[in-house]
Amino acid sequence: MSRPPFRADHVGSFLRPERLRAARERFAAGHMAAQELHAIEDDCIREVVRAQENVGLKGITDGEFRRTFFHVDFLERLHGVEVRYGEFAAHFKKSDGTEVGFAPPTMHVDSKVKWAGPIQGPDFDFLKSATTRTPKVCIPAPSMLHFRGGREAISEGVYPDLEDFYADLTAAYRAEIADLAARGLRYLQFDDTNLAYLCDPDIRARTKARGDDPDALTRLYCRLINDSIRDRPRDMTVCVHLCRGNFKSAWVAQGGYEPVAEILLNEMKIDGFFLEYDDERSGDFAPLRFAPKSATVVLGLMSSKRAEPEPKDDVKRRIDEAAKYIPLSQCALSHQCGFSSTAHGNDLTESDQWIKLARLVEIAEEVWGKI
Repeated sequence: MSRPPFRADHVGSFLRPERLRAARERFAAGHMAAQELHAIEDDCIREVVRAQENVGLKGITDGEFRRTFFHVDFLERLHGVEVRYGEFAAHFKKSDGTEVGFAPPTMHVDSKVKWAGPIQGPDFDFLKSATTRTPKVCIPAPSMLHFRGGREAISEGVYPDLEDFYADLTAAYRAEIADLAARGLRYLQFDDTNLAYLCDPDIRARTKARGDDPDALTRLYCRLINDSIRDRPRDMTVCVHLCRGNFKSAWVAQGGYEPVAEILLNEMKIDGFFLEYDDERSGDFAPLRFAPKSATVVLGLMSSKRAEPEPKDDVKRRIDEAAKYIPLSQCALSHQCGFSSTAHGNDLTESDQWIKLARLVEIAEEVWGKI
């Protein structure tokens, strides 16, 4: 495909090189100037761009090397958003049954949400200058400012009517997207954990218990995306990536896409869906029957959580299974998530990461031809 999403694509984040991690630690401790850190980030981004190009990817990201979290670093730049730490503990699970404790930050809205100026723009400018291929920017979906805290995290004094909050939030997103579009961005990805969490029966039950209707939230989150992108240029590709949790090779949610698929795939007016399908937690491919003919489904059949490269025949067999529900020509291939949704990274090495990505490109070319 000449336009994204590409037959072999990547969700966004890469493992942080050791010298970048060390530099960020020194900066946080007050032992390095911001300018020096920025120069190291620039060097590391140039290197990860070359590595992506060398492995054969066409959609190129900066690896999220300037971020600590895939979502917080963006959302906290919106006026009115306050980040708090230690309010609750999440229990991420690994495939071996062990758990990884983590107290993720939570976002609160204590004043009117506004776009305070470019967030990803300068980073995109640098990425664009570093590659001759298609630069992609990944930002958190607007739902990431709502689901975790719900009504309680959004001041009733500021927003007695949540519709006013949604209007301000999507207006801020439109301003950011307009700035990125003016700089030349034509490949945008929203990262969303909440729609995938709403596939989990236990999380759906807890959502109902707090007074929210999971189906109504699914429709709301689709509307927030649609409202955010309504002024995008015609030639800008927009995708959404759904994730069930990706922290130190551990996960949070499980459950197939059936509870959200019909609403998600038909009401969200975008160009592509990056869907996790790396293990049994994601269920079967039957929900893909709802996919519109206008959208590409990027099958996240390979795992960014494990070091071992997937056998090619196993991946091809699963692509064939998916093709029973959606035309093969409408599909593409990726890992289920990035390799480092937070700066902590998953449990594999940089070498493992590039071997797996090379395998991804090989499989895509064998299935669909030269990408």
